[in-house]
Amino acid sequence: MAKEKKVKEKVALDPFTEWAHKSGRVFMVLFIAYMLVIPFIVCTVYDCMPSFKMCLPGLIAITAIMGPASIAEVGSYTPILGSSTYLTFASGNVMNLKIPCIINAQQIAKVEPNTVEGDAVALIATAVSSAVTIIILAIGVVLLSFIKPILENPYVVTASDYLLPALFGCMALGLLSSGNGKTKVKNHLLPALVPALLVTALTVLGIGSTGLAGILIIVMIPVTILCARILWKKGIVKVVPVEQKETAASAQE
Repeated sequence: MAKEKKVKEKVALDPFTEWAHKSGRVFMVLFIAYMLVIPFIVCTVYDCMPSFKMCLPGLIAITAIMGPASIAEVGSYTPILGSSTYLTFASGNVMNLKIPCIINAQQIAKVEPNTVEGDAVALIATAVSSAVTIIILAIGVVLLSFIKPILENPYVVTASDYLLPALFGCMALGLLSSGNGKTKVKNHLLPALVPALLVTALTVLGIGSTGLAGILIIVMIPVTILCARILWKKGIVKVVPVEQKETAASAQE
């Protein structure tokens, strides 16, 4: 009996998604090469190349802390970022800047994450956010001597302490939203209850220290998915259509 040959069907991507991922891979290779080559050039020119033995302790410490966190961020943020993942992780400020910009842009454009339209909006939002950040930093560097007294003003210093909580507050409001206008997820916050209690308990007991934050994120992702599946199977968490009254009220707003 002849062996049956299994033909793997190639998933057809739309032109934008195919272009975005090809360009993103090329960009990341060039970006990583740039980040690695520049320090070697500077150390070679100024004859200050550190030995591997000197770098090893710091490398181990940073990898232990940032390694799990980086893996967790890539795994949890990629469904939201889509094809903008490459530019987002290259430019940084993922949680406190890029994610809020992308979520806000997708909500304004009324597109869903993990779709072609959502990917396009996310890529535009990331590019604009990065460009604006660079422009603001450039202006700040040029005008640093002029704006330094303003930045050292006690009122400005006090207000600056609330910038990060304000950013996370905006993100929390986005998470509290349970639908897209046509459907909504009933009891959508319940799957996060068990992971939140576990992390709180570990933090109180001193186990969930800062160095283990990345590992806790990696562990809690499957825990959250498992809780969501169990609650969905039991019918506690489910997707339901938005009532006509709610749709009309949101349209008027």
